[in-house]
Amino acid sequence: MGRIQSIRSALPTGWISAATPLALLVALVLVIGSIAPGFLKGDTLLLLLANTAVLFILAAGVTGVILIGGIDLSIQAIASLSSVVLAQLLPSLGVMAFPVALLSGVLFGLVSGIVHVRLKVPSFVATLATGGVVAGIALWAADGRSITIEADGRAYTAWINGDFAGLPTVVWIAAVIGFLLYLAMRYTPFGRYSLAIGAGEPAAIAAGINVDRNKIIAFVVSGAMAAIAGIILAARLSSGSPTLANQLLLPAIAAVIVGGTAITGGLGGVGRTAIGALIISIVRMGMTFVGINIFAENVVFGAMLILAVAITIDRSKIAVIK
Repeated sequence: MGRIQSIRSALPTGWISAATPLALLVALVLVIGSIAPGFLKGDTLLLLLANTAVLFILAAGVTGVILIGGIDLSIQAIASLSSVVLAQLLPSLGVMAFPVALLSGVLFGLVSGIVHVRLKVPSFVATLATGGVVAGIALWAADGRSITIEADGRAYTAWINGDFAGLPTVVWIAAVIGFLLYLAMRYTPFGRYSLAIGAGEPAAIAAGINVDRNKIIAFVVSGAMAAIAGIILAARLSSGSPTLANQLLLPAIAAVIVGGTAITGGLGGVGRTAIGALIISIVRMGMTFVGINIFAENVVFGAMLILAVAITIDRSKIAVIK
């Protein structure tokens, strides 16, 4: 017993919460692979990585908001709007449609941040309202229909659907974004301040941290990542739609929480979200391989989210759960 205690004391604090998602990921691969051997084939794994890329980008963006103790419920609407903007503007603007679509996400991320910080509206309400506005704009701009990216426009999106060094380009895009966000969260004041705010906002204010500015930056990053996810979705599906990403909100938030980032903030990071996104994608694809009804998908994600929140929530920060 004494030896076990000494081993535990030598390990970093929180190692169990950090190791559990990785252990779950390995277990899922082994279980599904044993039930359906085709799951471990190279083509299937490449498809898994490509499908995970968009989910990871969306989840990586919202990770920063959750780390400060907030939530962003507008990401699926922003992703859908950016897909509409890209599909509409590609014929007239060409390659310049990409930065315009990205700026749409930055703009509404900024709106969410300002509403939350300046008007003192809880992030849940602020982003829910912003998401509703964005969804309405997307429906109006697209006239309530999908917008097909024609052959001329697809010439500008072909690179997203291509391969590089044996991997789909979207996987490389997700890897670069993930690496940059990891560096930002680990080695910049923004990342350190985000963790401090999530761990205890009054203490962060007392330490002289510009909490309001940091929160706004977190929402802007979340909006930008949602826009990038929407751009990739539009390129892969050759169309933009005001409802294109509507089914991605729950999986994205589940990826963050299942990966080990605490819903109360102050603990977690982009690396954990990458593992969480893989878990969600494996569960989603594995359900098809083992013959589980695809309509049960949200039931599974909801159950996983409840379990993950119950495990990771820091109840010491919340006097009353309501």
